[in-house]
Amino acid sequence: MSTLTYPEVGATRLGPLPDGYNHLHHRAAVGRGRTDFETAGAAVIEWRAHRATGARVHASAARAATGVTVEVSAGIGPLRLAAPCEIIWTACEKDRTGFGYGTLPGHPECGEESFVVELADDGTVWFTVMAFSRPASWYTRLAGPLVPVAQRWYARRLAAVLRRAVSAA
Repeated sequence: MSTLTYPEVGATRLGPLPDGYNHLHHRAAVGRGRTDFETAGAAVIEWRAHRATGARVHASAARAATGVTVEVSAGIGPLRLAAPCEIIWTACEKDRTGFGYGTLPGHPECGEESFVVELADDGTVWFTVMAFSRPASWYTRLAGPLVPVAQRWYARRLAAVLRRAVSAA
């Protein structure tokens, strides 16, 4: 029995994103070639990309896998927001690596978000964040249009972290 806080489970993998939510789609080139793809994919699936942004990550496993629970938190001291999620799908394919997680009770938002690294036919390594969400707490409702801005900032930050990771490899 799932405790996910929304009914459209898996929409970030199969699409389309459901109506009634804010949508996020951020895609950025982070490298080139198989080695960069493998480096970026491992950083995503092993939580290193999230941690490198400054977020705290507490996961029930060292790697993203279906059913793993993860709590990502950001902020300082009493202003730290915790976001509990469950991994609902993973992709560990030849040219595609990543996962999608859904919100659990206690998450300030309600919805789903995915983080995927792909190796294109031309050798470009793409990182894509796709999400649908809406406020699930009084403070995210109060924050209104600031929440999607923060989500876009975090997606861009993750892409920058991955670019640095592949350039250092």
